[in-house]
Amino acid sequence: MGKANFRVAGAIALLLIVANLAVAWAYDLPVRDPDGVVVPTYVRLPVIVLLAFLLDVVPRAVLAAWGRPGTLGTAFKDVVRRRWDRSHVLFMLGGLGAWYVCYATFRNLKSYVPFVNHHIWDDTLARIDRILWLGHDPATVLHAVFGTGVAAHFFSAVYIAWIGLIPISLAIALVWTRSPIKGAWYVTAIAFDWVLGVAVYYLVPTLGPIYTAPENFAHLAHTDVTTIEAQLLDERIAVLADPWATQAVQTIAAFASLHVGMMMTICLIAELVHLRRWLCNLAWVFFALTVLATVYLGWHFFVDTLGGMALGAAGVWLAAMATGNLDGLRPRLAPAEVAHEADFSDSASTSA
Repeated sequence: MGKANFRVAGAIALLLIVANLAVAWAYDLPVRDPDGVVVPTYVRLPVIVLLAFLLDVVPRAVLAAWGRPGTLGTAFKDVVRRRWDRSHVLFMLGGLGAWYVCYATFRNLKSYVPFVNHHIWDDTLARIDRILWLGHDPATVLHAVFGTGVAAHFFSAVYIAWIGLIPISLAIALVWTRSPIKGAWYVTAIAFDWVLGVAVYYLVPTLGPIYTAPENFAHLAHTDVTTIEAQLLDERIAVLADPWATQAVQTIAAFASLHVGMMMTICLIAELVHLRRWLCNLAWVFFALTVLATVYLGWHFFVDTLGGMALGAAGVWLAAMATGNLDGLRPRLAPAEVAHEADFSDSASTSA
């Protein structure tokens, strides 16, 4: 606790491994590679890391060798030597390992929910939504406001863009950053999001409006999300019929919205580590669009988004305590790190 490393994230990963194996054993369920049906993880993860590494090194090497023919190889080696010392390589591998174990076990535990808790809370959440929206269904209101044609394609694009955002944010936190305490804070916060999220899934199993009231979304234009929704339902049916006969995992769960929760985590971390103002503003805009998209497309009840906000904020606070970024009860970048950055900036200015 209180360090710029991944010990707490690793402890969460270990906890999820134990929970994963315990539930699998108790209910006779398989442990799957959650993305093995599409691209095996042992292929996908190294490719992501390699691309991030090349994007970090190659542009710098090209700039350093600009106007000096024949020096690109030397410049490449110099950049690697300067930016990829042993401590940073270990930092990146430690964070990536903790992240992936949390992710894979989370996806397996999510798949087991229907076998452990058979109760479905969708009717209750739908009633809460109508209370919060003064007797109206939130998705129906959004369809009336935004329309059901172009807006459906726009919100579908937002939803799919979110899927790529997490790997990109991971690359920023582990590969491109030169501030370990910031990267550790973010990755640990995501680990807390996953463990809190899967705990809520078991306490309040849900499907989401698109599956419990599909008639409310039948008039939306057909989009890529429409295809994904049908695919996830097929996978759920296959898993429930015989989990050993399919390589798929069951991934349908509405409360709380981890799309919203992780976006809340990203926005808060961006503010707390003092990213550039335009980046923070961009993150908040995408956060708002994510909330709208998940409700508009039927993935989540509105109350799911509120639960996601609370979950994401809790993950940031817990990770702040775990990585030494807590000032009393207030999340705040560690003073030692701020001083380190000031020293680094001064020395960089002097060198320049």
